[in-house]
Amino acid sequence: MTSETHPIPVDATAPVGFHKHDHDTCVQTALGAAEAQCKKDGLRLTPVRRKVLEMLLQEHRALGAYAILDRLRDAGFGSQPPVAYRALDFLVQNGFVHKIERLNAFVACSHPGAEHSPAFMICRKCDAVAEAKSAPAKGILGAAARAVGFEIERTVVEAEGICPDCTEKA
Repeated sequence: MTSETHPIPVDATAPVGFHKHDHDTCVQTALGAAEAQCKKDGLRLTPVRRKVLEMLLQEHRALGAYAILDRLRDAGFGSQPPVAYRALDFLVQNGFVHKIERLNAFVACSHPGAEHSPAFMICRKCDAVAEAKSAPAKGILGAAARAVGFEIERTVVEAEGICPDCTEKA
């Protein structure tokens, strides 16, 4: 994603990830929100955790654990898989990062601090990921669950297609 001078969309329900925006501000705002959340909740955003979050924020695309580990090594952090996995576990558990099941990879949350069920749009050509808020418990899935007495605790919605950049290039 290139830095543009367009602001991040004001509409909190708009997907985040494919639009042009001031990327440096995007990254700094998200890091600041994570730091504030950790301080409020008494959590430690260690240098490794912060670096992993920063890497994911820079990309707006999913990265696998081994790609993250390689980048951590290049940045002077540990080179053992538990280093990356512990950081990712912390970031996922606290809502700063989501796991993209289809790619077995991770992406920074585009709506940090907001209670939400994410829905992901994944470009099959470049692996760019946009995140939107979804409410599956309120839709058809929720109605089906209620009809059989099932309580939804977690959903993962992943749609595969082609992002606007790749569509323009085609």
